[in-house]
Amino acid sequence: MTGWLSLELLEPAWLGLLFLLPLLVLGFQRSLVDFPRRQLLASLLVRSTIFVLLVLSLAGLNFLRASRTPFVVFAIDQSDSIGRAGRQFSVNYVREALEGLPENRCAVVPFADQPTSVVIGSQRIREWLDSTTIASTSDVAGEAAAENSGSNTSTRGGTNLELALQTAVSIVPAGLVPQIVLLSDGNATGGDAISAAEVLNCAISTVELPASKEPELQVSAVRVPTQVAEGEPFRVEAVIDSNHDDRVIIDVYSGDFRVASEEHDVRTGENSYFFNQQIKQPTEFTVRIRRPEIQADKDSPEAFRDTVAENNTASGIVFTSGRPRVLLIDNAPDANRSLEWALKEEGIELDVRPAQGLPESPGDLQAYELVAMTNVAANELTSRQMEVLHSFVADFGGGFLMLGSEKSFGLGGFYRTKIEEVLPVRCDIEKEKEKPGLGMVLIIDKSGSMGGQKIELAKDAARAAVDLLGPKDQIGVIAFDGTPYWVSEVRSAADRTAVMDRIASIEAGGGTALYPAMDEAFRALLATTARLKHVIILTDGYSTPGDFDGLTTDLAAAKITVSTVGIGDADQAMLQKIAETGKGRYYFTDDPSSVPQIFARETIAASRSAIREEPFLPVLVRATSVMEGVDLNEAPFLLGFVVTQPKATSEIILTTESGEPLLSWWRYGLGMSAAFTSDARSRWAAEWLTWGGYNRFWAQLMRHCMKKQQADGMTVEIQKRGSHRRIVIDSVNSNGEFLNDVETELVLLNPELNSTPIPVQQTAPGRYEADLTTDLPGAWHVQLTQKQNGQTLSQQTRGLVVGYNDELRLRQPNTELLQALAELTAGAVQPTPQQATTLQDGRVRQTAVPLWPWLLTIACLLFVADVMLKRLELSKWFGTQQHRTEYRGNPSA
Repeated sequence: MTGWLSLELLEPAWLGLLFLLPLLVLGFQRSLVDFPRRQLLASLLVRSTIFVLLVLSLAGLNFLRASRTPFVVFAIDQSDSIGRAGRQFSVNYVREALEGLPENRCAVVPFADQPTSVVIGSQRIREWLDSTTIASTSDVAGEAAAENSGSNTSTRGGTNLELALQTAVSIVPAGLVPQIVLLSDGNATGGDAISAAEVLNCAISTVELPASKEPELQVSAVRVPTQVAEGEPFRVEAVIDSNHDDRVIIDVYSGDFRVASEEHDVRTGENSYFFNQQIKQPTEFTVRIRRPEIQADKDSPEAFRDTVAENNTASGIVFTSGRPRVLLIDNAPDANRSLEWALKEEGIELDVRPAQGLPESPGDLQAYELVAMTNVAANELTSRQMEVLHSFVADFGGGFLMLGSEKSFGLGGFYRTKIEEVLPVRCDIEKEKEKPGLGMVLIIDKSGSMGGQKIELAKDAARAAVDLLGPKDQIGVIAFDGTPYWVSEVRSAADRTAVMDRIASIEAGGGTALYPAMDEAFRALLATTARLKHVIILTDGYSTPGDFDGLTTDLAAAKITVSTVGIGDADQAMLQKIAETGKGRYYFTDDPSSVPQIFARETIAASRSAIREEPFLPVLVRATSVMEGVDLNEAPFLLGFVVTQPKATSEIILTTESGEPLLSWWRYGLGMSAAFTSDARSRWAAEWLTWGGYNRFWAQLMRHCMKKQQADGMTVEIQKRGSHRRIVIDSVNSNGEFLNDVETELVLLNPELNSTPIPVQQTAPGRYEADLTTDLPGAWHVQLTQKQNGQTLSQQTRGLVVGYNDELRLRQPNTELLQALAELTAGAVQPTPQQATTLQDGRVRQTAVPLWPWLLTIACLLFVADVMLKRLELSKWFGTQQHRTEYRGNPSA
C-alpha cells in the first residue's frame, strides 16, 4: 500500500502483531519495580516503540523515492523484413539521438524473433553502431550480388515486438524512468505488442522504418480446392507478388513430378496464374518460380531480379475421393500380379512398390486407405518410414496388413519396432515350444571406430538377440579389438539376465582383429551339444589379416553357420565371402540404428522355428462379415506360414490346423491392423490362386481394414491467420438439418510426426471450430471425427502446408500498429532523434528504499535505553523516588 508519505508495506499481514501491544500495558500495570512513575511510563513507551519498529521491519516498510530522470532504450528491429535501407536508417537515427545523452542513461536492444543482445552506455552503443554499419555495407554488397543469383542474404528471423518491449523495459536501472524508442516496420510475426504495452507502464515512441526497396519476387499462395472427385478437372492458382516488373518461369509440381511449366510476365503488385489439373489421389501441389533460361541483360527491366530465394516456393494439398487404393510394399513387385488383378476386379486399385517406395511423408500416404507389406525386412526400411506408417494407422485411421514371408514378422526383424507396435501379433517366437536347441555366439567389434552411438546400438542388438532365445538355447558373447575376450562365455539362454548385464559392460576402444575372435567362437561351439549352431559377426572396419577362408570352411564343415553384419566403412568383400562360405547371410547398412532389427531377424532365422512349410487347411474360429460369401470348406491347402503369437486384445479369425494364428486383427489408435501369416502368391498360396474365393477373400479383408472416409454432411474449411490456422467444420444430417452437440475429435499431426489432440468448440448451429498453432514449416495433417451415441457420423483427413515465414513476405509497414502503441502509452509517433530523447510525459518512477535496517538500528538503540530505564534509578530526571504502591492509590503507604 502507498500513503501520502510515499511509503509501502510489502507484508502488511505482520501488522496483526500490533494487537499484542495491550500485553505490554498490562505488564506495566502489574510491575513491582519501585521506580518513579514517570520512569516506568518512559520504559513502557520505549518498549512499545521497539515492538512497533520490529513489526514494521517484518512488514517490509519501504520508502518510495520519486525520480524523473529518463533512461532511453532504442529497440531496433533487425528481422528479415527490414531491408538495408531500414537498417541504415536505424543506425543513422540512433547515432544522431546519442548526441547530448549522458553515458549511462541509454541502451540499445537489437531484436528479431527475440532480442539478440543488449548494449548499454553511449560509448558502447557507438562502437556497436560502427560494427553494424560495416555489416550493413557487407550486406549491401551481398544483396547486390544476390539480385541476379536469387540467393538469400543472412537470415535474422521473425519479429516479436512483445518480447522486444519487455526486454527493453527490464534493463532500465532502478530509479530511472524508462523511455522506449521502437524502430520497426511494425510487421510482427510473434507476440502481442499491444497487450505488452498495456502492462509495461512506460512511454513508447515509435519510429516507422522504410519499406525494403530491394527487388523481390515471391509465391504468395497456392490456392487449390480442399477436395475434388477422382478425375474431376480443377485449377491450381499460383499467386505471385512482386515490387517490380519482371519475367519468370512458373513450375507446377504434383508430388515429385513437374506437371506444368510456363513463362509469364509479372507486373508490380499481385499476379494470379491458373493451371488446369486432374488427379486420382491426394496430392501436394508445389509452385516454384525461377529465372528464364535466356533473358535480357541484368540491368534491363526484363531481367530476373530477386533478393530472397526462400519465398519462391509455396504449396497446397488437394484431397480426392474415388476408388479405394491399397499400397503394397514388396521387394518382388512382379510376384503380385494375381493379387493385383483380383483386387481390380473387386474395385480396388493396388499400387506395388519396393521398400524404398514406402513414403517418408504422411501426406504421401493419404492417397491410400490401406498399406500392405510382405517380403520386406525391418532393416530395409528407415526409422522415418516406420514412424510414418505407425502414425498413418494410429493417428489417421489408416489400415495396415502384413502378409507372411521369409522377411515378415519376427523373420523380418520387426521385433520391438514401431511396426510391431501396430501389429496384432508379436514378432518373437513361442519360446516354450519344442524346437531344436540353438547354440549361438555373437562376435561384436569394440574397436575405437565403434564408439558412441554404434557401440550402444550394438549392445541393444545383442540384448534383443538374447531376449529372443528360449531356455533350451545357448548363447555366448565375444567382444574384440586387437584381441578377443569373452563378455559372457557360452551358457544357457535361461540365464539371460546375467548375459544382458555383461553385455552392458562393453566399451569401445582399440584395434580390429577379427580372426582370433572367430577362432574362439569356433572352439566354444564345438564343445556345445546344441543341434543348431550359429555365429553372428558385427564390425565396422577392416580386420588385421588371418586365414578367414580356412577357418570359415572349418566352421561350415562342423555345421556351424556364420552370418555377418557390416556397418559403414566395413570390409564388405571379406564379410560377404565369410557369409557365403559359412552358409549364412550377409547384411550391410549405413544406418547403425538398423542393427538391432538385423540381429533380431538373424536370431529368429537361425533358430529355424519361425516358418512351418507344410500343407494345412485354414480353420475359422470366429464368424465375421469378412468371411461372408467365402466358403472355407472349398478352400485348398495353404503350403506354409510364419509362426507368431497373438497379442492379448487381438481378434483371431483363422488359425492353422495346429492352432497357430493365420488371420488376426485389432483396432490400433484410430485405425485397424491385420496379420495374415501365410502369403497371397505362388509360394504358399499357389493353390489359392485358382480358388474361386480368392478375389472375394482379399477384397473383403482389405475393405474391412481400410481407413473409413465418411464425409457425408461434413464440410471443412481451413483459414489462415499468420502462424495460426482456424478449422471451421459445418455438419448437417441427411435431411439437411444442423447436427448439434455431436462429439467432435480433432488430431493434429505436425511435420515431425508428433500428434496432438485439439479441443473443438461448437460456435453456431452445426458449426464447430478449433484454433491450431502451426509454427513448423512443412506438411501438417488433420484427422477429424464426429460421433453421436458412440456411432461415427463422419470422418475426414485434411492437410495444410506451412511455407516460408511471413517475415519474408512483401508487406508495407504496419503504420496502424505503431501509431496504436504510441497513443496507448502517451509516446510520440515518428519523433525526430532529438524529440525521442527529450520527450517527457510527466511520469515518475518510484524506487523502493528498504527501511528495515534503520528500524532495527533504532530498535537496538532503544533497547539499550530500555535496559537503563529498568536497571537504573533515575529520580534525578523523573522526580522524587516513591513507592510503587503510592501510585496505585494506597493511602497507608
